[in-house]
Amino acid sequence: MIQTSTDNLAEILVRRQLVDLETLEVALAESRKNNTRLDQVVSRMALCDEEALLEAFAESMRIPYMKLGDLRPDPDLVELIPAPMAEHFRTVPIADDGDSIRVALADPLDMDTLDELRRLLQREVEPVVASQPEIDKAYNRIYGIGGATMTNLQEEADRRGENEVVIDSNINIEDMAQDASIVKFVNQVVQEAFRDRATDIHIEPLDKELRIRYRIDGMLYEAPIPPAIKRFQAAIISRVKIMADLNIAERRLPQDGKIKISMGGREFDLRVSTVPTPYGESIAIRILSRESELCTLERLGFNDTHQGLMRAMISKPHGILFITGPTGSGKSTTLYASLTEINSADRKIITIEDPIEYRIAGTTQIQVNPSINLTFARVLRTILRQDPDVIMVGETRDPETAQITIQTALTGHLVFSTLHTNDASGAVTRLEDMGIEPFLIASSVEGILAQRLIRLLCQNCKQSHRPEQALSMHLEAYGLEPSRIDFKRPVGCEECRYTGYRGRTALVEIVKMTEGLRRIIVRGAAANEIKSEALKQGMRPIRFNGWEKVIAGLSTIEEVLRVTMEDEFASEDEKAYLRQAMGH
Repeated sequence: MIQTSTDNLAEILVRRQLVDLETLEVALAESRKNNTRLDQVVSRMALCDEEALLEAFAESMRIPYMKLGDLRPDPDLVELIPAPMAEHFRTVPIADDGDSIRVALADPLDMDTLDELRRLLQREVEPVVASQPEIDKAYNRIYGIGGATMTNLQEEADRRGENEVVIDSNINIEDMAQDASIVKFVNQVVQEAFRDRATDIHIEPLDKELRIRYRIDGMLYEAPIPPAIKRFQAAIISRVKIMADLNIAERRLPQDGKIKISMGGREFDLRVSTVPTPYGESIAIRILSRESELCTLERLGFNDTHQGLMRAMISKPHGILFITGPTGSGKSTTLYASLTEINSADRKIITIEDPIEYRIAGTTQIQVNPSINLTFARVLRTILRQDPDVIMVGETRDPETAQITIQTALTGHLVFSTLHTNDASGAVTRLEDMGIEPFLIASSVEGILAQRLIRLLCQNCKQSHRPEQALSMHLEAYGLEPSRIDFKRPVGCEECRYTGYRGRTALVEIVKMTEGLRRIIVRGAAANEIKSEALKQGMRPIRFNGWEKVIAGLSTIEEVLRVTMEDEFASEDEKAYLRQAMGH
């Protein structure tokens, strides 16, 4: 049978043009020499895509191949194959056909697994071929993250006759938090966050449940977890606090801590924040890489025009570049990309951050610590004696920091910093609100960048479509013609967690300081006047940059509107500029 399936597989691989004849002969020789299955040899030699190989292998064995997608089997079947059994055999149930039960296996020739399942279930078991990553994802959807761990914990607690674990319980919560099953479950939650590319983990106690959510591509998604998790809420929260070196006995006050972990050969910092709620402590965990991500302006989504403007500004010998936008808009990442561009042996770069998100080789990075009065303003006063050429101030958040930052730029230093404003022109009035004189702003600021992040369409499943008239109106307001655009829409697949989106890109608008802008800033111009003048000087509004992404098929109208909602429609100045820019 093995020889027959090998011949069949070889024929299918060639017919599907997955492997050429010459390479296949090498693989066949290796298979015969080591008495190894051909599919295992092809996989080990990485001769073709793993999923395509698995599909071809299934055909050669005349066994159904299945994409598990959003598989949700019958609850009775899930009860028949509980989480510990499914985890042990690395399988998930598919269907009960009456005489037999179908299960998904990555290797349908694993007779030991099939025989053991038949013995335990006292039923005939028929394999369906699926990739192991898909089986693992389906397991989490069906049983929840750490399903087997929770089942084992629940059974153990039932045997001991323990009731629900609540916050005021007199039992030793620290001992429970060190229990191997609790440790394993928390580790599984963190590992799943890394697999899903999450930037944050939220552990939130509610009235009758403990909710875990991941922030992926800027959006929150609820993680599938077993219902029994609420029973072990106190132990799970205490475990996280122990890892972050926090006081587990203090549940009335907020606490902040840090966890250092290694994953996939890389080191990460997990920044942990706890706050008290009526149902227990809520925990937010920010995932930060301890190594530079080596982001570039191009990778962040800057087009050629924006890259040129940014490089011109960050190459200045002195002055300030402000990056503005709400929390989570990628301001720090753009700052790091800018620093990486100019980082060289002949420049001393010092950063003042809260927190240090990425490590940049060759720079001096300082973490502020308000608890010992090590603030942005205090560090700024001190570091000028360190003879820096470039200074990055993580955030200009108060008048004192703003004043010192301006003075630092006027004394011949290049300064990068961030502000929380809606658009680039609003940064000027924000600085004026902090007490900075307009003439000092005009003298020191070299450029202002406003930024947002939008989700990118999944390249694996996006499709062409025509948007509704109500959405087309937003483009028409900018002088664009929807009939000339090939719009794409999100569909959803396994690769993008059925959201239709995968990854993010930046939307930006850049105001480069010109003599015309300096003149109106000095006379105290309002934000709308500054914006109109910037448009005349060549600024491209942030929403226009969003329409460029839509026209390129990278994102959707809905995404652009979601992150640029402060402007319902373009002003007349913007419309005129955009019509000219687009050639209409």
